[in-house]
Amino acid sequence: MIKHTRIPALLLFVALFFAACKDQDGPLPQPDPTLYERLGGVDAIALVVDKFLANVVADDAINARFAATVADPFRTQLLRNNLIDQICAGTGGPCQYKGKTMLEAHTGMNITDAEFNALVGDLVAALDFYNVPQQEQDELLAILGPMKSDIVGQ
Repeated sequence: MIKHTRIPALLLFVALFFAACKDQDGPLPQPDPTLYERLGGVDAIALVVDKFLANVVADDAINARFAATVADPFRTQLLRNNLIDQICAGTGGPCQYKGKTMLEAHTGMNITDAEFNALVGDLVAALDFYNVPQQEQDELLAILGPMKSDIVGQ
């Protein structure tokens, strides 16, 4: 049983405890937004991918590589969806890439550095078209860049 002299001390302790907790209340720090969020989410990524594919089709340096894909609406849609999922997943979004690995997809194609660089240029042009800030462009290219060794010369 608590004695009457201890009750005020207990109440004082509880009051001080809650006052201390109240001072620490406030908004919790929010994590930095992911690259996916800074790019604008899946809808913005889809717009960039569509512009990118249009750039590739118009690019005489590499469009022959994509002629069979462009001629087949199913393959075109599959490529589009895979690109969206790959960028979405790679930038921290909720998508899951289900396509082939870059090595599986490009083995036997003997893609050159010049062709790879043209493709990257077409992507950068799409990013520029939608005014994607340089920092986000750099981060995206840093994510995609390491794939080069699985694409070029395979």
